[in-house]
Amino acid sequence: MLQACLNGSRTAEEHPALPLSPERLAEDAADVAALGVTSVHIHPRDVIGALTLVGPEVATTIATVRAAVPGIEISVSTDVPGNQGTLIGSWAPLAAGRPDIACVHVGRPGWRDLAQALHQVNVRVELVVEAPARLTELPPSVSRITVVATRATAESLLAEVEPLGLPILLHGRDAEAWSVLDYAALLEHHVRMGLEDTLHMPDGRRAKNNAELVALARRRQRSRAPR
Repeated sequence: MLQACLNGSRTAEEHPALPLSPERLAEDAADVAALGVTSVHIHPRDVIGALTLVGPEVATTIATVRAAVPGIEISVSTDVPGNQGTLIGSWAPLAAGRPDIACVHVGRPGWRDLAQALHQVNVRVELVVEAPARLTELPPSVSRITVVATRATAESLLAEVEPLGLPILLHGRDAEAWSVLDYAALLEHHVRMGLEDTLHMPDGRRAKNNAELVALARRRQRSRAPR
């Protein structure tokens, strides 16, 4: 799988092509879907551009993106200030505006309760591992593990989570984004790329937009996969 991470918690000042509104996210999602992306990861924003998990605002974003790319998995971040569990509870009545899967960061206070809250509103859980976690018993509805690593830490983190038998998405950030993508492709793990992870191409040039990053990621994924 190639996932596009379209915006993250970055601000408009960081890149002129960063998609923040539902309409801009839908446009970028359509662009990367045409390049072979089967999952998009987004951070919904409210009307003033702040990160949000509020039901109606999440629903507007998800429904707008889903209309542009029907059938593609839509993942959201839960890394938002406030009572995350209560906010996720507001997703219960959502229909087309409910995400398919949401990220939960292992090791943060209340992470297991957050995973349970997602399970209760029928949203699959994507556990995010950034440091050794000693995972043994997994919460319900966990369908994927995302490992955030540097090239130096990737091997040890993978050794911890691979025995769990779940699909793994491996990615890096900023200066590590491209080298970790190449390593993940070599191992045939899921990969991701987009303006959330890096603003630059491997040669240091600032990327034009998400589509340029994803197009190159797709080529590198294919060229490094075992034959």
